[in-house]
Amino acid sequence: MSATLREQRRAQTRRTIQAHAIRLFSERGYDATTMNDVAEAAGVSPMTVYRHFPTKEDLVLVDQYGEAIAERIAASPAGQPLVRRIGGALIDAAAALTGGDLAGDRQFLLVRLQLMISTPALRARHLDNQYALQQAIIGALGDEAAEPDAAFQAQAAASACLAALHTALVRWAADDGRSDLPGLIGKALAAVFGDDAIGPAR
Repeated sequence: MSATLREQRRAQTRRTIQAHAIRLFSERGYDATTMNDVAEAAGVSPMTVYRHFPTKEDLVLVDQYGEAIAERIAASPAGQPLVRRIGGALIDAAAALTGGDLAGDRQFLLVRLQLMISTPALRARHLDNQYALQQAIIGALGDEAAEPDAAFQAQAAASACLAALHTALVRWAADDGRSDLPGLIGKALAAVFGDDAIGPAR
């Protein structure tokens, strides 16, 4: 089996396990669902679940969205202000996730967010995810954030943008996904940085 095919199967197994976990958490409650319950529902062994998701919290919080955001930042013009590059990447990633062609991803994201907001253990772990995403953003800036002062500015900009993102996500989850997520992120960023922070026509 080629490495590419093996990785595709591994990714599919991860998606299947996570989908069953989110369904069970929604139906039974997060605390009432065990890792063994998830394994049984997904048709895999408990060891397979733990191999892909070392902790129960990971079943809700682990995703690949950080990679998409980092790629967008790395591809953005270096001359733009940091906030515009980071904020624009957050908006674009949200638009891709909640677009018409990815309705399943949109609903999956919404349910995961609602679980995160309503479950204390997940709220605590979410802070770790925010830090990891901040580091991915800084890494995407490469040499631009290599010097200490530049790294500090990048950390500050990323932290502020992610705080605005979190506020928008909580509002979107409270609206049960009826509002426009990219628009909410843009409004949150504008509230922090000003109306022109994310550029025209976004």
